[in-house]
Amino acid sequence: MSDIRTLPGFREFYPEDRAVLGHIMNVWRQSCRRYGFREWESPVLEPLELFTEKSGEEIVRQLFNFEDKGGRQVSLRPEMTPSLARMVGAKANGIPKPIRWFAIGENFRYEKPQKGRLRSFYQLNADLLGEAGPAADAEIMALCADCLLGFGLTQKDFRIRISDRTLWFRYLASLGIPESHAAAVLSVVDKLERGTPSDLLTAMTAALTGTNVDAAHALQAARTFAGTNSLEGLTQLAAGDEAMQNRLQDWKHLLHTLHALGFAECLTIDLTIVRGLAYYTGFVFEAFETGGEARALAGGGRYDTLVKKMHGPDLPAVGFGMGDVTVRDLLEAKQLIPAYADGPDFFVMILGEDARTAALNDIASLRHAGFRVEYNFHDGKFPKLIHAAEVAGARYALIYGGSEVAKGVTKVRSLTDRSEAEVPRTDIIPALRAVLAEGMRAVLP
Repeated sequence: MSDIRTLPGFREFYPEDRAVLGHIMNVWRQSCRRYGFREWESPVLEPLELFTEKSGEEIVRQLFNFEDKGGRQVSLRPEMTPSLARMVGAKANGIPKPIRWFAIGENFRYEKPQKGRLRSFYQLNADLLGEAGPAADAEIMALCADCLLGFGLTQKDFRIRISDRTLWFRYLASLGIPESHAAAVLSVVDKLERGTPSDLLTAMTAALTGTNVDAAHALQAARTFAGTNSLEGLTQLAAGDEAMQNRLQDWKHLLHTLHALGFAECLTIDLTIVRGLAYYTGFVFEAFETGGEARALAGGGRYDTLVKKMHGPDLPAVGFGMGDVTVRDLLEAKQLIPAYADGPDFFVMILGEDARTAALNDIASLRHAGFRVEYNFHDGKFPKLIHAAEVAGARYALIYGGSEVAKGVTKVRSLTDRSEAEVPRTDIIPALRAVLAEGMRAVLP
């Protein structure tokens, strides 16, 4: 048989790796539930048109798409937002507003694997629908920050970089750039930090084809606007433009809310963030780590027209996505991955067949009570069974021998410090709950 390997860009999770992924998902899930979000799920295989309708035919080159045995054009989902828009749109009239939903799912993109970007990845999506005001944008940004803080990061470890496509559109209009050309200009803005001057000028010239706007002037104006990183600076640029001044009232509401919620330290205004997807309509943001590789950790924004585009009602929406790959890389760099064993709470050591029935009775009771329990299937000597308990990753061993069963007790042994105590079998469940909560001091005489 040939050596069959995992496909490029896909991962296999041994138990220790799956435990880390489980930890990441648990933090996401706990954070979302604290904010009142409810979990949903969609099929991993969807009609291809679900994604082309949202992003255009050009997205097909990034998809794992094929024709199924029924002749349907299908694709593994590259993201969950289109599925969300479809599902909410189908029942929007019967769902109380605002809608707070989150999902944690595996997504697939056919692109060259590289550090931080794989072909298969797990992602948290959190979305708030049915509220058009900046309070909803603030709630989503706060949740994004809280998800990162839940891993043990501090507000100094990352920045939520906030921008605004609405403000950009109004600023470009003040330069005489038609709305029909604004999206193309923003695609140039998206490259300001990494493009060469000549390449940017060429791109801006192409973006302004059919207008009377000078490309060099527009590029310089865009640089000036993108470099403005304070509300005061934006207010100066908006002087004399009523539309921009009105939009800055939403900015003040957004920033005041986030400051009141306690996130002032991790926020920054960065108008170079425009998010490449055309369906974003208002505030947009990305979370970046502040040191090391300055990698992007999450991103999102407002997409008020997408649900209607997916044949649902006209429903405002804002959300974000956060992937497991870059989060794990950061947690490893910061040494914030918990060093816990994904093993049983207790390993029952059965010493002799005369103790096995009593031990199995207690094992059944403990499992029914919610404890994670393993035991030796075959008789063995004490040192060998202690070694088996340690290999299993158990925190404690429960020793069942003939003498313990005769006395009506089990012996609890810490596999960390080797301390031991006897616990009456009649009190075993409350006693072991206390051990897990307080350690061996809960049962030591």
